Amino acid sequence: MKLTILFGGASFEHEISIVSAITLKQKLSSFNLTFIFCDQDHTFYMIEASKMKATTFSRGEYKKMPKLSIASGVFVQKGLLGSTEHNSTVLNLIHGADGEDGSIAALLDFFSIKYIGPRIDASVFSYDKRYTKWLCSTRGVKSLKHEELSLKEHNNIKIPYPIIVKPSRLGSSIGVSIVKEESELDYALDSAFEFDSSVIIEPFLQGVKEYNLAGFAVNGKMHFSIVEEPQKNDFLDFEKKYMDFSRNQQVLKADISKELESKLKANFEKIYKNIFEGALIRCDFFVVEGEVYLNEINPIPGSMANYLFEDFEHCLEMLSNSLPHAKRAKTNYEYIHSITRAKGK
Repeated sequence: MKLTILFGGASFEHEISIVSAITLKQKLSSFNLTFIFCDQDHTFYMIEASKMKATTFSRGEYKKMPKLSIASGVFVQKGLLGSTEHNSTVLNLIHGADGEDGSIAALLDFFSIKYIGPRIDASVFSYDKRYTKWLCSTRGVKSLKHEELSLKEHNNIKIPYPIIVKPSRLGSSIGVSIVKEESELDYALDSAFEFDSSVIIEPFLQGVKEYNLAGFAVNGKMHFSIVEEPQKNDFLDFEKKYMDFSRNQQVLKADISKELESKLKANFEKIYKNIFEGALIRCDFFVVEGEVYLNEINPIPGSMANYLFEDFEHCLEMLSNSLPHAKRAKTNYEYIHSITRAKGK
């Protein structure tokens, strides 16, 4: 199968995207892969497979590689003897801003390029944790109570301590702090506001059970990964998640009841249906006293959560053959022609 992996982007998760791309190069060894890197200036580069290593990017060696432009349905590489078109299905592997906020989705849709990843509306509701709360509310999925603070407006926090402070529009646990008492709050807010102008406050639940589940839909039928119970300390911090992004071996299935597994899948499907088609996503859940709560949606999970699937390559093949297509309005200028005829011109 031919597949183009698009990675990089201008976000705080830029390096994580590079790690994910290198991991998928190893995981998808049977695929015919093309690698396109988006740097922080939004320039696209064609990266040789043999150069897919961390130092290519940390040392700036990618800047010597061919630049690409975009045309209808393809990425284009211009050369002295003409142009080469790259038109295989794109896997959007840009984490954070650009990849998950809808920017890349809009670009690929605009140029009619087939891609695996969240569409614009799915990106909006998963990238911003405030909007994820709204999505949960409308779809009958429980989420933890929360409060919102902005950089310009600090309200008194009503949620009792301990609390957890999160930037509203950032993943990978970047800028996240546990606040056990009021004296620690200002520092946690300063840390979060370094990354976003809006933050989410939630109660911190000590010892809560957490489960991860990935999945996708093909022709209306859901396909799920195993359920994982991630190993963590107080919470999954950046270091732990960073290591997870480089995983390419399947993890062990969580030891849970069939009833709980069914609940997790039912909540996942409520979130996914009629918005995330075309994407492989991972949902992270809390379980509190037998009740399932959505913690967050990962519309482009680290290394595409390959480690949760028994046959990840087959999953991507199935998904790539069932991608939604944006309908374009056909223009025939009948309205203008009718006005012209009415004026006798």
